Amino acid sequence: MAVERTLVLVKPDGVERGLVGEVISRFERKGFKIKALKMLKMTREMAEDFYSVHREKPFFQDLVEFITSGPIVAMILEGDSAIDVVRLMIGATDGRKAQPGTIRGDYALSIQNNIVHASDSQESFQREYKIVFSEDEIIP
Repeated sequence: MAVERTLVLVKPDGVERGLVGEVISRFERKGFKIKALKMLKMTREMAEDFYSVHREKPFFQDLVEFITSGPIVAMILEGDSAIDVVRLMIGATDGRKAQPGTIRGDYALSIQNNIVHASDSQESFQREYKIVFSEDEIIP
């Protein structure tokens, strides 16, 4: 297995509901190392850049509005096959369809209010983390 990194965001609904510690502890118990961690409020410009791959889709503005509606907690996790394993741990995008035992299956209320975001590929990670973190904020 390859050691890799991925970006995870606890979205505004997860922060508001007090689930930050639960989300982080699940990843730590799995064995992931936290390489960067911070709380921030995404600006509209950051959000539009972050979700730029969805710019032409009808739900783009809803994504931007939601992610900028409150604080988020962003982290870079490192571990074996981090991207695939984290995606399995968070569950299906629509929380109503996510398997019990996954973060979304246990806590998400809808497709939008789904607690977390995680990079879906190495290319996505490389693009996304630079929007949220500067290089000096990441532990080598």
